[in-house]
Formats: sequence, C-alpha cells, structure tokens
Amino acid sequence: MMKKNKWNQKPPRSGFTLVEVMIVLLILAMIAGMGISVVQGRLALANRRAAFSYVKTLENAVDGYISDVGYPPTTEQGLAALITCPADVPAGTWGGPYIKDTATSIDPWGNAYQYTCPGRNNKAFDVWSYGPDRTNGTDDDIGSWKGSLND
Repeated sequence: MMKKNKWNQKPPRSGFTLVEVMIVLLILAMIAGMGISVVQGRLALANRRAAFSYVKTLENAVDGYISDVGYPPTTEQGLAALITCPADVPAGTWGGPYIKDTATSIDPWGNAYQYTCPGRNNKAFDVWSYGPDRTNGTDDDIGSWKGSLND
C-alpha cells in the first residue's frame, strides 16, 4: 500500500469539463433558437396587421376625398392627392389633407402603398401593399379589396 502524501494525492475536482460546458451551450442555443422563431413569427404577423390597418386608413382617407370632391383621385394623382390639392380639383371642394404626410405612406417592408383608380371587383379604387415579398400581384399582397387579413 502506498502512503498518501502531498505528491501522490489527487487534487479535489473543481469546475466543469469542456464537454459539460458544450452541452449547456448547446441547450441554451436550442432554447434561443426556439425563442427567435416565435418572435419572428409574431413580428411577421404584426407587420401584416399594421399594413392591413394602414390600407384601411388610406381607404377611409380616399372616401373622405370622394365625399368632398365628388370623385376619387386618378391613378396618376395617386395618394399624393390626399396630402396636397391636385390642380384640377374645383376650388373650395378639397377638404384635406386627409393624411398627415407621405412618410406614413411606407409599408412595414419599406415600400410605398399603391393606389389605382378604378379598382378591381367594380370598386372605385384600390389601395394596397406589396406585402412581405415586395412583389405586386402575389398572394401576400394586402389590399383594400380584402375584408380581413385571411382573405
């Protein structure tokens, strides 16, 4: 039997091994990954809701313009007719501005809201956002012709 002395005595174990640290980091990374995907999903939905809400706001502003002037702005005049009076509008009929400024006419993805007159489905006009894919005419467009985000 060997006598224990200060040279052959094992030091007490302290700290974590590299494997243990790596396992903890892996678990934390997995939890963070799940959290990020949930947040991204919520952010995407919030952006779609904000765009839909502002499309409805612009739609109401154009309706106000129509109430005052008697007809909607032309496609060429666009949404700018809601901020400054077009030259061909009879004096005293324009009651705007109907929205505050053009800076609010940018959708959550950085694109200008679109306007056309006449609109689709026998509507007087359409207001829409290209949506998250930033491409016109795709299924993710958010427009005044939709009754809800799910349409």
